[in-house]
Amino acid sequence: MANKRSDPPPLEPREFRSPEEIDVAIAKLKRRIEELQNVDIQAAVLNDTRAVAAAESNVRNTILDLFGPNSPEYKEHGSISIWRGGMYMGMSHADLIEGKQRGRTYVVGILQGLISRLEEKRSDLAGGATPAPSTYFDRLNLHTRIREVSRELFLDKHPWEAEFAAAKALVNYVKERSNRHDLDGAPLMLTVFSKNAPILAFNDLANQTDLDEQEGMMHLFVGAVLAMRNPGGHSFPEGSDQRAIEYISFLSFLAYRVQEAKRRK
Repeated sequence: MANKRSDPPPLEPREFRSPEEIDVAIAKLKRRIEELQNVDIQAAVLNDTRAVAAAESNVRNTILDLFGPNSPEYKEHGSISIWRGGMYMGMSHADLIEGKQRGRTYVVGILQGLISRLEEKRSDLAGGATPAPSTYFDRLNLHTRIREVSRELFLDKHPWEAEFAAAKALVNYVKERSNRHDLDGAPLMLTVFSKNAPILAFNDLANQTDLDEQEGMMHLFVGAVLAMRNPGGHSFPEGSDQRAIEYISFLSFLAYRVQEAKRRK
């Protein structure tokens, strides 16, 4: 009999009680950015100084310390890596340096995004104002790949353009994680998440329950492409802001599942 999976602990957003408390958190994040910018990546690769690994560890630990182990921020960035791009055996030093440099830019962007969100919270606390219009959107804890392309569009009152951008971001994320840039749309999802020989697996595929989950998730991804991305490529659907945010939230859920999926040989 298959072991019953335990549910993950509920998300626990960090509640900052004063502007001063937020200032301390911002200062720590800024120190991590400064550390990253001061790392000599070329020397780290050529001389194996472990400087990149140390900076990476400091970023992860800082996010953990500031926001907590069950926070949306740590769930999303607790395994953040100073690396962007594909990896393969026998990579040249030049390719390794380039991948880590791109990764540094990516991590700095994440940290700057966290600082911006903290600054917004500090402004609300200092002024005693009602929550900013972005509060509801940000409290959804959307996956960063979804939030970064949809947030401004949604807040600028373009909800369906935001939904379409989120759908495209999901497809690109699947291509990136699976390294199947030769496929697109439904064929991409059917290939990457096939229960028979998946590139990305959501579980160990050890029994029928696992296989059913893999196949079910595959169909969800196919549905997201056919129902959410493809229509937006021709004309934006009409509907309420509520429906658009529901779509965006669903696409964020799929992006989190892509992040959690294991790449199979």
